[in-house]
Amino acid sequence: MNVKLKNMKEDWVDPDDAPEADEQWFRDAHVYVGDTLIKRGVGRPPIQNTKEMLSLRMDFDVLEKLRASGKGWQTRLHNYIKEAVLKGDL
Repeated sequence: MNVKLKNMKEDWVDPDDAPEADEQWFRDAHVYVGDTLIKRGVGRPPIQNTKEMLSLRMDFDVLEKLRASGKGWQTRLHNYIKEAVLKGDL
């Protein structure tokens, strides 16, 4: 017999220890029809202030400087623009 097999621990779980599928479990479950997700179960709560995806063209040298500033450059750029908009500079 292989030495690895002798030292393996069985991870048997008693099916009687499984939690009961109550009404709350069914309300929180994902619902599929075939492979198509029809209703998503409980997950992350909806975000109040969502962000919009956009495409923006920038000069290469500006983008290069932003990227060279390190990780988080997109968030910093967002904060600079937001600050300018709130001040009324734009």
